[in-house]
Amino acid sequence: MTVLGLGSIGTALAEVLVAAGHRTTVWDGTPGAGEALAGKGAVAAGSAAEAVAASPLVVIRMATYEAVREVLDSVAAGAFEGRGIVNLTPGSPLHARAAADWARRHGAGYLDGVIMATSPPGIGNPDFPVLFSGSRAAFDKHREVLAALGEPVHLGTDTALASVYDTALLGLMWSTLAGWLHGAALVGADGPGGNETATAFTDVADRWLKTVGPLMRSYAAQIDSGQYQGDGITLHLHRSAMDLLVHASELRGVDPDLPELLRELTGRAIEAGHGDDGYARLVEVMRRNDRS
Repeated sequence: MTVLGLGSIGTALAEVLVAAGHRTTVWDGTPGAGEALAGKGAVAAGSAAEAVAASPLVVIRMATYEAVREVLDSVAAGAFEGRGIVNLTPGSPLHARAAADWARRHGAGYLDGVIMATSPPGIGNPDFPVLFSGSRAAFDKHREVLAALGEPVHLGTDTALASVYDTALLGLMWSTLAGWLHGAALVGADGPGGNETATAFTDVADRWLKTVGPLMRSYAAQIDSGQYQGDGITLHLHRSAMDLLVHASELRGVDPDLPELLRELTGRAIEAGHGDDGYARLVEVMRRNDRS
């Protein structure tokens, strides 16, 4: 196992691999960067080429895809033949596909990956998924090693999928946290001297969120089928509730922009003639398929 790039994430990757008992070779362009890891059982290579030659699987974590390409191009042609490359560098779908093309031209099995831990200490925790897309053969061959980094999940052979899922899941996280923050502001609008605290609200919100997962799965089936039945809870009813949330925010002195955004999205679907449909219909507004 080789790790190229020893920033905070790359170092954490190498540490969990060593702790899991995998022979781990490390390299970074900064002189002496691998010394601390060598003291923990890793092998510090003198060059990127030496590090690549040491292992059948090369894990890369750099600041940018441009830095990744620079390092890969510095290694002699043919050095990657038959090896696996796992690139955990943040980037776009275009970056991922370009890197996969490079790997194919050099005879390597390529996986683009995303670690869904929110901080380096989460790396190696089996509760955090590590998303991979690209070569299924490379994923199956190296799955045992990849499992040391977290729960390995193969999304598909389209190399761009890991990047797309990463941004989509971050959007979900930010949206969820924004809704929670708005709720905390709303119930705690009386300030520190009031009776309602963010902690008290979060205790209730945590219980409430347990109902959201099944709701998402129900809505996912509607999205996949293109049938957005209201089942008695229509977009008209949702918008009425959103009106109340906007009004309550204004009364409590809380910024109403977030609920107003939700109300505006819902209004667009209603104006397009879908007021009797369910909430999942809004996916068509987000896809820009519903226009009034």
